[in-house]
Amino acid sequence: MSALTREETEALIQEVLEVYPEKAKKDREKHLAVNDQSIEQSKKCITSNRKSLPGVMTIRGCAYAGSKGVVWGPIKDMIHISHGPVGCGQYSRAGRRNYYVGTTGVNTFGTMNFTSDFQEKDIVFGGDKKLAKLITEIEQLFPLNKGISVQSECPIGLIGDDIEAVSKKAAKEIDKPVVPVRCEGFRGVSQSLGHHIANDAIRDWVLPRREGKPFEGTPYDVAVIGDYNIGGDAWSSRILLEEMGLRVVAQWSGDGTIAEMEKTPYVKVNLIHCYRSMNYIARHMEEKYNIPWMEYNFFGPTKVAESLRAIAALFDDKIKEGAERVIAKYQPLMQAVIDKYKPRLQGKRVMLYVGGLRPRHVIGAYEDLGMEVVGTGYEFGHNDDYDRTIKDMGNATLLYDDVTGFEFEEFVKKVKPDLVGSGIKEKFIFQKMGVPFRQMHSWDYSGPYHGYDGFAIFARDMDMTLNNPCWGKMQAPWLKKPEAEAEQKAA
Repeated sequence: MSALTREETEALIQEVLEVYPEKAKKDREKHLAVNDQSIEQSKKCITSNRKSLPGVMTIRGCAYAGSKGVVWGPIKDMIHISHGPVGCGQYSRAGRRNYYVGTTGVNTFGTMNFTSDFQEKDIVFGGDKKLAKLITEIEQLFPLNKGISVQSECPIGLIGDDIEAVSKKAAKEIDKPVVPVRCEGFRGVSQSLGHHIANDAIRDWVLPRREGKPFEGTPYDVAVIGDYNIGGDAWSSRILLEEMGLRVVAQWSGDGTIAEMEKTPYVKVNLIHCYRSMNYIARHMEEKYNIPWMEYNFFGPTKVAESLRAIAALFDDKIKEGAERVIAKYQPLMQAVIDKYKPRLQGKRVMLYVGGLRPRHVIGAYEDLGMEVVGTGYEFGHNDDYDRTIKDMGNATLLYDDVTGFEFEEFVKKVKPDLVGSGIKEKFIFQKMGVPFRQMHSWDYSGPYHGYDGFAIFARDMDMTLNNPCWGKMQAPWLKKPEAEAEQKAA
């Protein structure tokens, strides 16, 4: 199907909105837009970071998910207690494939679930004593842990447990940091507030710990922040930074440690990959420690080269020459990848709906393969995310914020993209519809996708998915005629 005109896209939005009651229609209309590159501020065309309407089947997560599942959970040498019922911790455990080096259960704990396992009596009588006992038991069973975080679930905020008092007392007893994080799931409108709360906990309970301690720095010290090492992303990114001559002092939270977090205020530049989840702590360090920060994009060779040069521009000629050397080294390898896959992917159209940085960052990687992103949106984005997106998207393409399950399905049916990239909740719906799909939250159990190494895997995965012959043999179950189903069962 050819690209929709601006008028056709606007008509599509109105058609999808028609099913809603008037009040819901008026609200959802603010979150759906046609991209316009001439607009400087996205707030003029799209609304974001607002409460989801009850009953519309939002795909968002909660504040706890933003803190424990994203920011704190991947810190590998700390133990992260899910304080509340067992389900939240179990659901958020090991789902995002935050790779790490270490021995699980000995000195690394990222894939383990530690919970206070609330029961009815804990709701009635409170969980402070249970939390204190849990911290003592953790210290006895896992003595090589470097600290503990307390990730509060919904009941904690409702019954008023004093996790700060328990944490302060426990920290003195075990002589390790114990960080209380008020990330109850009901706070805010999505997981985005959980990121902010987690950043504030790092600001208040972690960064000050190393103030005044000696540190042997170099002019080339940097921190990589907001890379969660999904499938090894941070490793493939770090290779390039170190090859160009920089020293990566801290990398968090993927494969990160609390010691690295504490050292971050001594670096020369903070490099941020996931702006949405970590811009708060970067701004704090800029204000308190005078550390500049910049957002970079390591998806696809074009954006990798742009980012390496932008990073190098903050340093001297040695690093600038190093960046050019790295780009030149990998350029022939990337060209070989493009030559192999672009003929198979050229002209294919993609619709995205993901969280964090992906709705805009991966656009360049698709374009390197000759593909076009014809629709994108954020689960929990803010307007500064859309500000960064409208310039990367073509005019008359779809923008959708906190898109509902119904809206997304209808958009896909009408736009007819060749590929959809979204999350696990959407994966099986579109696969049953016969639409090629990549799970773009955790790379569909593949990866890495960052850096030059990652682009080769990204290109292979897109080709493998899109050009799989199975899609032409599938029909959505709800479209099958009863007699056809009977024949299939009889066979």
